Amino acid sequence: MRLDKFLKVSRILKRRTVANEACTNGRVTVNGRTAKPSVQLKSGDVVEIAFGTGALRFEVLELLETTKKVDADKMYRILD
Repeated sequence: MRLDKFLKVSRILKRRTVANEACTNGRVTVNGRTAKPSVQLKSGDVVEIAFGTGALRFEVLELLETTKKVDADKMYRILD
């Protein structure tokens, strides 16, 4: 699954265009490397998103094409 789509489906970022912009601006890394929106994710990948003063780091657990709001947090696990 594409990185920008995962960020939207998992509800980490609200819109796919926002996810796309974060990736193109170099604020998203996958396994320690700067990632483009088209990077293909797989289970076990570690993604980090840099926000204004902090960062969100999480591990991809499963890839679902669609999900309900209550099940979205089962797609990833937040790391320290």
